[in-house]
Amino acid sequence: MPPGKPKNDPLNALLVRLGENVRRARWNRNLTQEKLAELVDLHPRVLQKIEAGQTNILVTTAMRLQAALACPWEELMPPITPRFTKPK
Repeated sequence: MPPGKPKNDPLNALLVRLGENVRRARWNRNLTQEKLAELVDLHPRVLQKIEAGQTNILVTTAMRLQAALACPWEELMPPITPRFTKPK
């Protein structure tokens, strides 16, 4: 979980689900964290934090993960609903 974020924060929940989806996609493709990190040009510790939902990631990193895993975007990204947007 990113530092300073409450556990019930909807944006934190989005990061946790993204991490779970990345882990599931990696397992389904029989890839180790080390191999996927190498394919995506990330340090393995960064990938560990992504899979644990402990860090935010750039869209470009998400796109590199999607390309390396050869999966549809929807397999990685949880749907963003109005509950994830902040009121104006």
